Amino acid sequence: MRYYETMFILKPTLTQEEIDAKIEFFKNILLNNDASIDGCINMGMRNLAYEIKKNKRGYYYVIYFKANSNLIAELERNYRITEDILRFIVINYKNKREQKTWQTLVDISNGKPDPRKQKPKLKTKPQEAKIEDNKIEEQKVQEETQDSTPESSNTEA
Repeated sequence: MRYYETMFILKPTLTQEEIDAKIEFFKNILLNNDASIDGCINMGMRNLAYEIKKNKRGYYYVIYFKANSNLIAELERNYRITEDILRFIVINYKNKREQKTWQTLVDISNGKPDPRKQKPKLKTKPQEAKIEDNKIEEQKVQEETQDSTPESSNTEA
């Protein structure tokens, strides 16, 4: 089984029921051909970068799945014959590095926190101790300077 991501853009003129029906239609194509859907992202209605088939907006949807390579031709064929699809793309994640990225995207789509944005917890020392140490050092320096100034005045005279 290979790792895939597909994104398609539906026409903005569809009702919510029609959008849900189209999404379920494409999910069923995947499931009926022994694919496993690992994550989905409903990106919603967005502005397009440029007009596509006289539409300035589109409804975006992303599916992350594992499937055999022969399923992709069937999926793309259904994308092409569906008039309500403005654009689509299918991405294959081939090597281990890409598959790790795919898994991160799946985790994000399933609501897990993004590990790239989590900051490691650093152990911090109490700052009060540092401030006290600095005050003690400053007092020592001041005492040394006070001790050295009278001696220097005696030697000059």
